[in-house]
Amino acid sequence: MTDWAVVGGRLATGVADVSHDPAVLETGGFWVVIQTFEGRFTAVRMADVAPVGAWYDGAARWPMPPREEWRSSVDREGYLKGVDTIRERIAAGDVYQVNLCRVLTTAMPSPPDLRALGAALARGNPAPYAATIHLPSADLYVASASPELFLRRDGRTVESGPIKGTGRTEADLTDKDVAENVMIVDLVRNDLSRVCLPGSVTVPSLLEHEHHPGLVHLVSTVRGTLHDDVGWRELLAATAPPGSVSGAPKHSALAIIRELEPVPRDVYCGAVGWVDADRQQGLLAVGIRTFEWRDGRLQLGTGAGITWGSDAAREWDETELKVSRLLEVQ
Repeated sequence: MTDWAVVGGRLATGVADVSHDPAVLETGGFWVVIQTFEGRFTAVRMADVAPVGAWYDGAARWPMPPREEWRSSVDREGYLKGVDTIRERIAAGDVYQVNLCRVLTTAMPSPPDLRALGAALARGNPAPYAATIHLPSADLYVASASPELFLRRDGRTVESGPIKGTGRTEADLTDKDVAENVMIVDLVRNDLSRVCLPGSVTVPSLLEHEHHPGLVHLVSTVRGTLHDDVGWRELLAATAPPGSVSGAPKHSALAIIRELEPVPRDVYCGAVGWVDADRQQGLLAVGIRTFEWRDGRLQLGTGAGITWGSDAAREWDETELKVSRLLEVQ
């Protein structure tokens, strides 16, 4: 197979169309969807789609580059300074919370064996919104083990599942994590309210503990009913980039992110998933725990949410925790 993707429990093959306009997601067909954190949108309509089981059986072993070959866009000292800067901005009243990230890269001249990498993630770091995308026709090479729901749409119903709060165990979660989750839930409610019927946006669950390999997260659910004239273009315009990986207020947080982060995040912290336009259904995950190959390098991002209550060293340790298991899969 030249072009293929495993998303939403389906194996999609053959490229029928490539578009950079979200409006195509209302026109019919099954689409693989990628949107970068910076807003670059790509949708690929697939010619054939079939259910897939253990698609990775028989895949080659993934040769993960050793940790010393990965370079971080921000070192520990720079990250700690960034946390201090954000706390100063919070004290000044400019912002309440900012998600501060860094990108790890390693040289890789040719596209990786995505089947091997996707298989390694499926075995070593299984995730509810996993996706493996090998689409040379659209220059997309992504393997994601995302645990976080950005947008799920079924007809006019839309749902988001922001994660804020990460620890090795439930005992690691703090009052800071709780406050941060509630803050981001309020931001997501506000984003969805821009495109949903008045009074329809609800929070069916708040501060649930969700366990993943080596980690526990605090997760909430926000749900609403879309206006009749709202499609994917309007929905993405109202909600992207995801609130949990930007900050609050979002506009101010994004300005600080552009100031403090020296490289673009690309697919990391963007959206990865699928849309079945014939059934008016789709699911986009937040592009975290996500490898991407581009321009001769493999990259993987990590970050943490910074509030007034943040301890800079602890936030750095959280960024290390989030990638440690991923860099060990094989």
